[in-house]
Amino acid sequence: MDSVNLETLRQAVAWQAAGLPVTLATVVRTWGSSPRPEGALLAICGDGRLAGSVSGGCIEDDLSDRLRTQWLERPELVTYGITADQTRRFQLPCGGSLSLVLEPLHAGSRLAETLARIERGELLARRLSLATGAVELLDSVPDTAVVFDGSRLTAAFGPRWRMLIVGAGQLSAYLAQFALALDYRVTLSEPREEYRASWTLPGVEITTEMPDDAVAAMRPDRRSVILAAAHDPKLDDLALIDALHSDAFYIGAVGSRATSAARRERLRLFDLGDAQIARLHAPAGLPLGSRTPPEIALAIVADLTARRNGTSLTAAVARPATESAACPLARAA
Repeated sequence: MDSVNLETLRQAVAWQAAGLPVTLATVVRTWGSSPRPEGALLAICGDGRLAGSVSGGCIEDDLSDRLRTQWLERPELVTYGITADQTRRFQLPCGGSLSLVLEPLHAGSRLAETLARIERGELLARRLSLATGAVELLDSVPDTAVVFDGSRLTAAFGPRWRMLIVGAGQLSAYLAQFALALDYRVTLSEPREEYRASWTLPGVEITTEMPDDAVAAMRPDRRSVILAAAHDPKLDDLALIDALHSDAFYIGAVGSRATSAARRERLRLFDLGDAQIARLHAPAGLPLGSRTPPEIALAIVADLTARRNGTSLTAAVARPATESAACPLARAA
């Protein structure tokens, strides 16, 4: 499962390779409750086909109709929802509005090169000049999805966030699928050969190193997530000890409340203070009453997404009597 933007880029490159005219639309500014975030992409083929999304559909329809009758010669900035009439016409929620850069693709757009580098796991920025349509590819990447100064659009591509999952298994596979869809670069640490043999999900880097070595090799930073899901304390704790000494954004472990309490007591034996142990999310994820592997993965990824967006949902969700985001096999622990 790939991210929406990656699928959009793939389709745009395919249309361009087939000799079809293509316009790439990028959301560069939003106000109010806009339907899609900055950085969202829409590819518009000359025959009217669309890939990606910048709204619930009305803006897409308007852009498709517009470009069928008036093809662009160079990039252009357009804004939707700035008037009450536009808000009603394009069904933008709560009076929201957004600005888009429309870019007619050409031989010098370097979109195929951009896509190839993303698929190699690289992180890069693509800078577009609105005056000339010229494109540069940069190794220096902005912290935000897009930077737009009115004349140049710089968009970040590739996995700006990284996730290390300890332990292969059904839950880890669902976690990895969700993470890949959200533009994480995912690495699986699994030294156990019998567990690696059952892993079939593409797009995930697999390391056979012990989890503590995998954490050290990752060099976790504020865009790193480390999740212990091996259900084996000898592996999970190794990763957590090193992770809790790092700058990782989110450190989580799967297990019941009893398992999590026992884990915290073990970690105190390894030169970890109260402040460090308090950073551990265990049981990981929002309290959704999750029981199946996909539900548990959803709870964890929902918590990650809320925290990435600066939103805390745990206070708004009352923890049910059943365990949340706990390993079903570990409830008796």
